[in-house]
Amino acid sequence: MTAQPSRRPWPMKWIALAIVAFIVPYTWLTLKYRKPGPAYEPYADNKNRANVSRLLSAGYQRLAAAAERPAEAGRTGVTATARVTEVPGGLPFTLTQSLVDQPRLPQAFSSVSAPGEGSASADYRLAFNCVLPDYKEQLAGAEVYVREHTVVIVPLFEPIQGSLLARTQESLVAITLPAGTLKPGHYTLTLAATGRSRQWTVDVK
Repeated sequence: MTAQPSRRPWPMKWIALAIVAFIVPYTWLTLKYRKPGPAYEPYADNKNRANVSRLLSAGYQRLAAAAERPAEAGRTGVTATARVTEVPGGLPFTLTQSLVDQPRLPQAFSSVSAPGEGSASADYRLAFNCVLPDYKEQLAGAEVYVREHTVVIVPLFEPIQGSLLARTQESLVAITLPAGTLKPGHYTLTLAATGRSRQWTVDVK
């Protein structure tokens, strides 16, 4: 029986050319038609949607507040007319039950300055001296949870890049709630901490 002649493999140059012929148009099409913005993350997106749904079901509206850090004492632009008192720390039960992930709260606030009156058509600005959890994080802003005439302000942290550390665990920060966040009415605002939170009232016109 005559042996079949063995088939010779393709030369490597033709294989390389075939790979290049595929990669070049694929890369061009990907760059041309790829949607801008961050990549789709199913787990994070689903968790965020669940969070929003649960907050809305509990009657909460969540908003972001910008922070100015570090703020200069005496130059925060805050008219401190509100009477700020200490209240038990932590978040309200309804808010705790509504959040998928519990936020990290600062340890305490050594001082809080806030107006006792505001306008629905103007920004509402407050300042506070916050005790940070450690020397590796800094305040990056705050999330504001509004439910009827109750407002809970939760400071947000971000890690300090590299090997740098904060010089102190206390940080003076100014927070601005955008105009329209508070409608006309009488509000109770709470700045949340793990130890003792701070609370005051505001009349918005």
